[in-house]
Amino acid sequence: MKKFIAEFKEFAMKGNVMDMAVGVIIGGAFKAIIDALVDCIISPIIGCFIRGGMEGWTVTIGEAQLGLGAFIMAIVNFLIIALVLFCVIKAMNKLISLRKKPEEAAPLTKKCPLCQSEIDIKAIKCPHCTGDIQ
Repeated sequence: MKKFIAEFKEFAMKGNVMDMAVGVIIGGAFKAIIDALVDCIISPIIGCFIRGGMEGWTVTIGEAQLGLGAFIMAIVNFLIIALVLFCVIKAMNKLISLRKKPEEAAPLTKKCPLCQSEIDIKAIKCPHCTGDIQ
């Protein structure tokens, strides 16, 4: 049992697991912000154009009532969160690509000073003009 607990502790304290936990917590807080944006700003704006707002949109089938307005607002929430996350991830990828500078590979060829042909970097005689290379 001690070995199991030790393995679990090692797993839980790895950087990736902790990063994921922080991401989930920040994601929950971000969702609250998006919910407030949709509920307090977007829904009232839509309500100006649609009589009664979207929350009141329901469809009755028999005795069941389907809340289409609430479903549509949940889709709007999702689309806003997806758009913001896409923009954040795209910006982070751009920053990461700017930080990484590819190393230049050593040249494999050089030009013959006599005929200007591309020759192997180790060549001491040009195979095209048979000239000596220093």
